[in-house]
Amino acid sequence: MAVKRIIPYYESSDLEATRAFYTGVLGLEEGTFGGGYVGFGSGQAQVVFGPADVEPLLPDMGVDVGSREAVDEAHGEATRAGHEVIYGPVDEPWGVRRFFVRDPQGVVISVLAHG
Repeated sequence: MAVKRIIPYYESSDLEATRAFYTGVLGLEEGTFGGGYVGFGSGQAQVVFGPADVEPLLPDMGVDVGSREAVDEAHGEATRAGHEVIYGPVDEPWGVRRFFVRDPQGVVISVLAHG
């Protein structure tokens, strides 16, 4: 499995102010996301924000593994290794397959792939 990108996730209590900062001050492009998330980036560099009330819980980061099959492989490995899977795997309505797993330090990672 080859990781395509790693994306940090943060909570935003004011998505419009967040949008103004990342597009106006830093000049990043706004990306299209589902589930109430707003993302900003340039090339492979991205940061994603979720509203304060996003469900399921907001992960700390996303790891794009490139394919739906790789998501399922990573899920199998996480389960076999005894890591806590706290959501999914699931096919989201906006076209992402993902699951959330807690790493040994408690960091919640969304392992995902588009399409």
